[in-house]
Amino acid sequence: MRGSGEGRGGSTRTRAFVRALPPLLIVGGLLLDIVTPPKFTGAPLFSAAPLIAAPFFSLALTIVTAVAAVAALVGLHLYNGNLFETEFLTEIATIVTVGALAVLINRVVTRSGEQLASARYIAEAAQRAVLPEPAARIGGLDVAARYEAAQADAFIGGDLYAVQDTPHGVRLIVGDVRGKGLGAVEAVAVVIGAFREAAEQEATLEAVALRLERALAREGTRRDGLDAVEGFTTAVLAEIPHEHGVVRLINRGHPAPLLLHADGRLRTLEPAQAALPLGMTDLASWPDRGVEAELPAGAMLLFYTDGLSEARSAEGVFYDPAARLCGRIFPGPDALLSALVDEVREHTGGGATDDMALLAVARPAVGAAMSPKVTEEEPSA
Repeated sequence: MRGSGEGRGGSTRTRAFVRALPPLLIVGGLLLDIVTPPKFTGAPLFSAAPLIAAPFFSLALTIVTAVAAVAALVGLHLYNGNLFETEFLTEIATIVTVGALAVLINRVVTRSGEQLASARYIAEAAQRAVLPEPAARIGGLDVAARYEAAQADAFIGGDLYAVQDTPHGVRLIVGDVRGKGLGAVEAVAVVIGAFREAAEQEATLEAVALRLERALAREGTRRDGLDAVEGFTTAVLAEIPHEHGVVRLINRGHPAPLLLHADGRLRTLEPAQAALPLGMTDLASWPDRGVEAELPAGAMLLFYTDGLSEARSAEGVFYDPAARLCGRIFPGPDALLSALVDEVREHTGGGATDDMALLAVARPAVGAAMSPKVTEEEPSA
């Protein structure tokens, strides 16, 4: 991918330059002192070397850099024959002091980095517990999921998915909680927890949706300010009975899933009637009207959040998943999602501004084994 490749290459070159800078400063200080008149000195460059090394080098290399700067200064004054003069004593005191500060800075940066790494590990573990990756096969269906966070070093935000094998068939949810940050993650945990319980107990998808409404209403009473008034979640609920002949959908204000047939045909599963997102029953409510579609052998369902359909190029062109996928054939859900992630990164130049959750579910062809996890798309039929 052009955008991300260029970013990684530029970052690597920057790190290499920064790491080369301390020895270059020491060499530059030596040359400056040798080729210029006596009133010019390379001491400022010697002092800068350990300070630059401190946040990027190990403790040992930082100390080595400080010692090298002191040695360079001593060598120059020996060469000039003015060792132990006032000028030398002032410069050596400055460099030794700066070297000691560099060692202190190195220890502070190292400890902060260790604490940050620990915090990231804990955050990742907690977030993965909230949004675990589903198994590759659930209830006889091939399943794959991806979460692409727009924010660097983030793992999840307000997008969500869950897949569960229940007595009523394989049930799943893909949704997008309003907002970002910790509050959104908390709402994700509420929605997924309520879904997993309701999916097992409720006989219909409509009843599952009502349970989610009640869970979000309870969550809303715990919130203050704007979140209490405007908290909502767009979502698609789906049910695939164990005979796998059909898929039933309820759409609450979410992008419509796509049904990809084995021959490349594509159908957008639009809701029978527009409905408000979950958590907005105070504004209006009416019975859910689901969509039912055939799910033939070899077909795949693609569920996604608006981070996919609203991904924009530098020219402002939105990524259109239906137009991009129509006529294409993929060997399995994992290959489909890998292709989508790569294309979106290329389309946006690596500059996505919203999280993107993807979930693909495939009914294997008759007699087919579970789809392997591959990353390359097969040629179109």
